[in-house]
Amino acid sequence: MTDARFSDAAEGPLALRAETPEDLAVIAALVQDAVLPMSEISWEAKARRLALLVNRCRWEDLAQAEAEGRAFERVQSLLVVSDVTGIASTGIDRRDRDTVLSILDLSWEPGADGAGRLIVTLAGDGAIAASVECLSVDLRDVTRPYRAVSGRVPHHPD
Repeated sequence: MTDARFSDAAEGPLALRAETPEDLAVIAALVQDAVLPMSEISWEAKARRLALLVNRCRWEDLAQAEAEGRAFERVQSLLVVSDVTGIASTGIDRRDRDTVLSILDLSWEPGADGAGRLIVTLAGDGAIAASVECLSVDLRDVTRPYRAVSGRVPHHPD
């Protein structure tokens, strides 16, 4: 039997947890330009959980896709914020379930004793703020990757 090589590893779905601001920066980079309809946001007050089913860009696969000359991919992922004590939003109409939102960033505003607010910044000056007892955010891919409809990488002009 020989030692395993890095190239032997099969690519699998992401399953990440952020418990520090540094961890959150990784998840924020992976969900940048993710899109979701308003109908895919679930606030479960009893479970103290905010869940978003997003269609995220597979930024981690970009170099490989370019090297192979294949289309850029997206994947559906669950972005789950735990230990949520309350949520607020601005710049979005929560009643319009067909509105499509685009995530620009995730950020952390620390409070007392490990508590704070997780801010989901959306395109078009919208935001969702989750007040939490501690930073606990999970990102988990839940479908197989699929070819991005546009076939292109999202681009932000300077």
